[in-house]
Amino acid sequence: MKPTLPRRFVRTPAARQRGLTLIELSITMVLALFLLAGLLTILQNTRNAYANENKLSQLQDAERLALTIMTDVIQSAGYYPNPALFSADLSLPAVGSFPAAGSFQVLQGITGTHSTSAPGDSVTVRFTTFPADGILDCIGETNTGASNQTYVNIFKVVNDQLACSVDGGTTFTGLVGGGGNFKVQNLDVSYGVRQGGVGNDNSINRYLHADAMGAADWLAVGAVKIALTFTNPVPGPGGTPATIRLERVIAVMNRAGVTT
Repeated sequence: MKPTLPRRFVRTPAARQRGLTLIELSITMVLALFLLAGLLTILQNTRNAYANENKLSQLQDAERLALTIMTDVIQSAGYYPNPALFSADLSLPAVGSFPAAGSFQVLQGITGTHSTSAPGDSVTVRFTTFPADGILDCIGETNTGASNQTYVNIFKVVNDQLACSVDGGTTFTGLVGGGGNFKVQNLDVSYGVRQGGVGNDNSINRYLHADAMGAADWLAVGAVKIALTFTNPVPGPGGTPATIRLERVIAVMNRAGVTT
């Protein structure tokens, strides 16, 4: 019997390790840069969309504020408290001239100016308030005195912002716009009156600018149509307009409705 020889294990050499080639490394870097560029593009687009939404939100807030203030004041044109105690002619007498508002006839509660070039028109509203009756002027203040007070509020565009004067003077307070993401470029105002026809039912058959209004027309204004032009905070390609025009028709309370 032959002796059994011990089995010998043959050690095989391990596979030699090798790194990336220059070509492989270059391809990897290109792919990584491509993916990083896509990620940065998505991030930038998201940031731009958020910024644009914020600008549009600010513009909408400004538009809402401007229309709310002008509506509250314009609809009060010709107002005076408690006709059982106060008469219209004494509450709204003839006034020769205000520094920035011009003159008023007896009972006239509204007047204005017209310009075909920016910043456009002005509209002036006159009304008389009783102490603590809650009627607001154009800067949000009320009559806190001990007697009736007459307000003469003027709206117009000054230095790219909608501004107002509370006393018919030349000192104006900015309300909306003037800087930031948007500006107010123009104010266009026309007045709803009835000319011709039979009867007196306060209906309106035409809108006129201030320079086309006669003395009798100013006493018969039943509504005011205002149009504010704002700069577009996010203009872009594809025909997106550079400006946004906002319109509203405001009924004058003492002329609205059917005459009884």
